[in-house]
Amino acid sequence: MTVLPLGAAAVKLSALRKVTDGFEATEKMPVLFLGHGNPMNAIADNIFTRGFQEMAKTLPKPKAILCISAHWETRGTFVTAMPHPETIHDFGGFPQALFDVQYPAPGSPELAKEAAELITSTTVQLTDDWGLDHGCWTVAKFLYPEADVPIVEMSIDYTQGPAYHYALAQQLMALRRKGVLIIGSGNTVHNLRKVAWSKMNEVGFAYEWAESANEKIKKFITDGNHQDLIAYEKQGIEFQLAIPTPEHFIPLMYTLGLQEKGEVPTLFNDALIGGSLNMLSVKIDKA
Repeated sequence: MTVLPLGAAAVKLSALRKVTDGFEATEKMPVLFLGHGNPMNAIADNIFTRGFQEMAKTLPKPKAILCISAHWETRGTFVTAMPHPETIHDFGGFPQALFDVQYPAPGSPELAKEAAELITSTTVQLTDDWGLDHGCWTVAKFLYPEADVPIVEMSIDYTQGPAYHYALAQQLMALRRKGVLIIGSGNTVHNLRKVAWSKMNEVGFAYEWAESANEKIKKFITDGNHQDLIAYEKQGIEFQLAIPTPEHFIPLMYTLGLQEKGEVPTLFNDALIGGSLNMLSVKIDKA
């Protein structure tokens, strides 16, 4: 990856108007975690895509979106800072119709710069060497089908654990009051090695360990027990099977890290498919 130094991303940030000019104070935005699942959902009409569409009806129109996707892992933390991010088809073996999909949402160099400045625990670098990967655009297209909301992606530093990402998220809290919708996109139960591919269309088919992990994860979320989710590796064999690698789980840490006192989670799209995948999604908002 080629990285542009701060102040020299896709556009010359020093020439931009003050960041705050475009992001005045607003009512606090909700926060989302979206289970994105199979990329084919992007061209499907199913219970999950309809779930995204129904949830979109409850959301205020954001000024911009900051998305943390399971599919952008880096050493260190990066944000996309180009005005026109490309639609990345970061997968293979799917029908051409999926590769033909474009989601031409604009970027927001202003938001990229503000996010980088808010985070003080590490250096956040601006880059134009990414775009909108399928963890982002396959869900955003159902929330905002007109692609008229600017989107910035922030990468996951794969050298750091859940507690690090949870704390990093809290430094972004101010964005919620500037009209920014923050979305974590991943999956809470995600074990591709154990997927029963012949049963991918049987919604509700699940292995016992996947059902058990799902129920515990939901209880931790609804109880506000973030510490046991941060320490997911200590939660037993069901969690080890449900989360064999952390990249799809880490985006949930950003959503939960942004939950404030008095806010409650709403769970939706809670269904297991293929035995070992869950589409569970979460909205954090005021009670």
